[in-house]
Amino acid sequence: MKIYVINGPNINMLGIREPSIYGKEDYSALKTLIEEYCAKKGILTEVYQSNHEGDLVDKIQEAYFEKVDGIVINPGAYTHTSIALFDALKSVSIPAVEVHISKVEEREEFRQVSYIRKACVKTVTGEGLRGYLTAIDFLLEMPEK
Repeated sequence: MKIYVINGPNINMLGIREPSIYGKEDYSALKTLIEEYCAKKGILTEVYQSNHEGDLVDKIQEAYFEKVDGIVINPGAYTHTSIALFDALKSVSIPAVEVHISKVEEREEFRQVSYIRKACVKTVTGEGLRGYLTAIDFLLEMPEK
């Protein structure tokens, strides 16, 4: 199995940006957590982050051509604004899980809107960095197409 873990804007600022919300672990710790977890389970993975919407669309499209089996995506603020990411996920038809480190449903009103949710098979919120592992496990347990 091959999974892309795609992170949007400001995820690279983990440990710096609002640690009371996002925790004190940095982006490097997140990458290590995911890579070690996937290695233990025999999953090929690539962890990617960009602050640029078009780069994220390109990465989603690349997943199609690379025959990726699943996508874990934390679109950051693009969750609430990006129809482009929604369209990209719909176009590749790869099972995707939306992940948020914080409990977005308990935060500001504008965070209640997720444009990409309808393109995803599951959403994981409020589990901190471990939410990525929950998403990976969900993709592993999905029946094959």
